[in-house]
Amino acid sequence: MQTKRILGYGVAVIAASVLVWGRFKAASPSYSLGAPEQDAVSPGASSRVYTPAHRTFGDAWRDFFNRRGEAVQPIAYTHQVHLVKIGMQCVLCHVGVDSGPDARIPGAQVCMTCHQAVATDNPEIKKVASYLQRGEEIPWQRVYGFSPFAHVKFNHAPHVRAGVDCKACHGDMTQVTVARRSVDMTMGFCVDCHKLKGASIDCTTCHF
Repeated sequence: MQTKRILGYGVAVIAASVLVWGRFKAASPSYSLGAPEQDAVSPGASSRVYTPAHRTFGDAWRDFFNRRGEAVQPIAYTHQVHLVKIGMQCVLCHVGVDSGPDARIPGAQVCMTCHQAVATDNPEIKKVASYLQRGEEIPWQRVYGFSPFAHVKFNHAPHVRAGVDCKACHGDMTQVTVARRSVDMTMGFCVDCHKLKGASIDCTTCHF
């Protein structure tokens, strides 16, 4: 009797899930589990959203499970060459990382400061030079960052001052070329590190 009751509950849950799934899918024709939707809804057009924060069930699923597509960069920047062969430090290009919340991503002018005379025949350097000549910034794609719905206010500077190595959160960039999301920065990841370092785990430390 108990087994039948459990099976009955299971069937009911599955049936309800299928019905809800169908309703969400019908209400969101652009549903996808691929990359997040980038197109905007034109002014005045009717839009059907899954929640006020997520346009589709797929967007909500990706955000909850922290699933993101791999960033495709316009320039094949090689971290390994700059960090190992040349011996550059992260702060030389990511200005502000040790003095404020953001680690700025270098623009074409920063790159061409060196590359006006270095590796000028390299096809990737020529791309950078063309951005500068057109007066455009390189459209780098962000690899790391917290979902806006996490309401996290991350500040790089105190972490740098505390001696947290860049690779603790961004992986060992001396071993890679193009940056990829190699560390999954969930709340558990951050809390575990704070406990290990004796830093505050009060909610308002990160969520304010």
